[in-house]
Amino acid sequence: MKIRLTTSGRTAGPGWTRVTRGAHRRVDSADPATDDLGAWAAVLPPRAAFTHVTGARLLGLWLPPLPRGIPVTVQVPTGTTAPQRPDLRVIRCSRGKGGTEVLGLRVAPVDEVLLTLCRDLGPLDALVAVESALVLGVANLADLERAARARRRGAPLLRALLPLVDVRSESPWETILREFHRCVGAPVTPQFVVRDSVGSFVARADLRVGDTRVLHEYDGHHHLDVDRQRADLRRHRRLVAAGWIRRGYTSDDLLVHPHSVLRDVDDSLGRRHQPGRVAAWTDLLSDSARTRSGRLRLLGRLVPLSGPDPASRSTPQPPRKLSR
Repeated sequence: MKIRLTTSGRTAGPGWTRVTRGAHRRVDSADPATDDLGAWAAVLPPRAAFTHVTGARLLGLWLPPLPRGIPVTVQVPTGTTAPQRPDLRVIRCSRGKGGTEVLGLRVAPVDEVLLTLCRDLGPLDALVAVESALVLGVANLADLERAARARRRGAPLLRALLPLVDVRSESPWETILREFHRCVGAPVTPQFVVRDSVGSFVARADLRVGDTRVLHEYDGHHHLDVDRQRADLRRHRRLVAAGWIRRGYTSDDLLVHPHSVLRDVDDSLGRRHQPGRVAAWTDLLSDSARTRSGRLRLLGRLVPLSGPDPASRSTPQPPRKLSR
């Protein structure tokens, strides 16, 4: 048995660690995060389902680095009695059916998970999460469009994000790199297939900048693997031989040095460099949990909402809207 429940005045005994009042998991658990949620599920109402970042993690959605101390979040049908705990956030919803089971845990329907994420995540982080749900095949566009039309918290942001979604993205940072180009007014083609003069395949690139022969790509840590480096160098030589310029960027470039990326974009498009173009991007970043300021904003939105979520309670500042 992975979970042990106790009543008031009793202890679980050696080999068990407390998750919440009355629920414990084994100290030597092979999967502490999942077993922690199993302990929570044991003290929740039967129709409760994990949602928000808790549900998103179980579904494998692309999430930013999250601050410590955020509550476990569950959805329960309206009128259902739920425990009040300082490290539990309860969202009441008239929709109590559907959803899926992941690792033996009940997760709210994915459109509900995304609506709750859109309550609190900044637009950039929410876009990445929404796009991942479509890329991973756990959601379909018709259901998300229907959810976005609802009169619900989170729906306005979801509605604004759906036109920006592109299911050709293969990673969260590819989505972020594409969104940077949108913010600075640079048209791009995702997953562009490069061919040589006789039509033979050369490479498939993250982004083609406008109608130029310039490719911009995200280089994650996996590119540091020796075998991957060798393959990358061979690929780069093929691109050069075919007359293409390839530029690779890291998270540091996008988060800390966006002006240098903007200069490359302006050079590629042959337009005058205007540093002010980066303002829309830095504004978006300030509300992203991929930055310190964004994590603090997110923590401020989530922690005051621990416990029940009555309509009469004042709500924290919502995420900023996307610039057009």
